[in-house]
Amino acid sequence: MEYTQIAIPLIIALVITAIATPITIYILKRYKAGQSIREEGPKSHMSKAGTPTMGGIAIIIGAIAASIIVRGVDRELLVIVAAFIAFGLLGFLDDFVKVVKKRNLGLTAKQKFALQVVIAVIIAVYQCKVSVTGTSIYVPFAETYWDLGWIYIPFVAFVIVAMANSVNLTDGLDGLAAGTSLIVSLFLAIVGVVYSFASASVFCAAVAGACIGFLFFNRHPAKVFMGDTGSLALGGGLAVAAILMNMELIIPIAGGVFLAETVSVILQVTYFKVTKGKRLFRMSPLHHHFELCGWKETKVVAVFWVVTLILCVIALLGL
Repeated sequence: MEYTQIAIPLIIALVITAIATPITIYILKRYKAGQSIREEGPKSHMSKAGTPTMGGIAIIIGAIAASIIVRGVDRELLVIVAAFIAFGLLGFLDDFVKVVKKRNLGLTAKQKFALQVVIAVIIAVYQCKVSVTGTSIYVPFAETYWDLGWIYIPFVAFVIVAMANSVNLTDGLDGLAAGTSLIVSLFLAIVGVVYSFASASVFCAAVAGACIGFLFFNRHPAKVFMGDTGSLALGGGLAVAAILMNMELIIPIAGGVFLAETVSVILQVTYFKVTKGKRLFRMSPLHHHFELCGWKETKVVAVFWVVTLILCVIALLGL
């Protein structure tokens, strides 16, 4: 597979998503599927209340359609798409509860976590059985494989769940999650070409195109949000694509921004409990901290995009 072939699914997904997104926005507005804003969030976000959410539906449609058009349906692509849809449906259920009940809390944390673990374990068991490297994973920069043995399944499941939730946490500013996911998915598409994982490469290229098409409407000021429908699907789908390429350890490097967002929440909660009320950051996830430090929303997004690009270049050096 040549690098130029990445462009085909990317362009197809871009066009499909660019067409599907305004249609999705129309339907969401018709059913009054507007975003609720947390009262404890930045005050500048209050003006975003009512903006259509669940726009991730268009990303899912564009990415899947382009992948199948270019690649057809083989086992590897079917597994990735199944996980992509499963996480998207989970996010849709969460968004639906938020919309119907007109509050910013959907499914309970336990419900979401349990369903995510089930999906992740199924993927981990599958990969353990079919991977030519068995329970081994590639170690970046060392250019070797490390056999995890019995730890492999829980580790892989953890990676999938962590990635899905990290992208979900990153989805807090106009264009932030879509832009960072675009860069990471392009990186993974290149990895797929380098190591001859055609289906994973096509899927990731399609995701990149879908993110571009969505950004036409999600950039600041956003006309639509992807919601958990999109963020969980993106995180879960890209994680599974990386895992099928045995690139589990490349995710924390290329997706360093996602990791930082999650770590900031963990540190904030831990510090708050240990110090009995004090805060380490002005607000978490991390992007809100920079907002409250006086950065404009567009600056935060641009910086996070650039950092993601740099991290992906570093990750490429480790292949």
